[in-house]
Amino acid sequence: MADLDELVRGAVAGERRPLARLLTAIERDAPGLRDQLPRLFRAGRGAHLVGITGPPGSGKSTLVNALTAEWRRRGRRVGILAVDPSSPYTGGAIMGDRIRMMEHAGDLDVFVRSMASRGELGGLAAATWIAAAALDAAGYDPVLVETVGAGQSDLEVARLAETTVVVEVPEMGDEVQAIKAGLLEVADVLVVNKGDRPGADRAARQLRAMLSTAGGRIARKPPPVLMTTATTGDGVGALADAIDAHEAIARTPEQARERARGQLRRALGAASLRRAKANQEWDALVEAVAMHQIDPLTAADRLLA
Repeated sequence: MADLDELVRGAVAGERRPLARLLTAIERDAPGLRDQLPRLFRAGRGAHLVGITGPPGSGKSTLVNALTAEWRRRGRRVGILAVDPSSPYTGGAIMGDRIRMMEHAGDLDVFVRSMASRGELGGLAAATWIAAAALDAAGYDPVLVETVGAGQSDLEVARLAETTVVVEVPEMGDEVQAIKAGLLEVADVLVVNKGDRPGADRAARQLRAMLSTAGGRIARKPPPVLMTTATTGDGVGALADAIDAHEAIARTPEQARERARGQLRRALGAASLRRAKANQEWDALVEAVAMHQIDPLTAADRLLA
């Protein structure tokens, strides 16, 4: 690994190769990286951080591809972090998102980075928020973060992104499925993708009706519900407008503090786990929990103490 100081300097200057190598160092949590993080975060240029999430098969990658094309037509430099699921056995991943975005491979103003989730819950990889900061420092704006196929409780992206786009499809289920707590409650923009399929208009109407009668469950103005067909580009321009319009709403001091709380909670959790694994009692306590000699909460308290 090249000197991290040089990689950070090159990335901040907008050089693609140092940025790519810096992202590799971030994913590996390379030695010395922590010393560079304050400098990297101070170099941020205020990129709009946009999360794209939704269930598997909703067309997230195709929609990110279409949004990227739309923002490039508007003269924006686009950074993309596409998180793919990892094998629970080998840790490997098929970077399918990169395959779907090949049309931007030759565009020097688009930077696509695929990241394996490495078993992390919540639809993101552990290093995603640091990688997003690196793309911001390198001058990409917006920075899109596409999660793995997310379920009803995979909400980590909402703690990271300034604007969370939840992608649904006409076959999402009945009205009961639509009103369950989870993804829909964290959406800043809701999209019914594959709008050329039967039932798309009905699905959009159901979502609008549900959000308008949610009462106190969603303590803010209901998000817009848009329809897109990512494969043809229909509705993508309106979606880009809605995301851009939400940027000002997302940048209030309280919203910034809430995102900082989420980042700090995650960092504290990771740091606590590293310290616990370094404890000499780790293996003994793992064995004790496995043999039902001690409960996990008591074992955790002992490790943290």
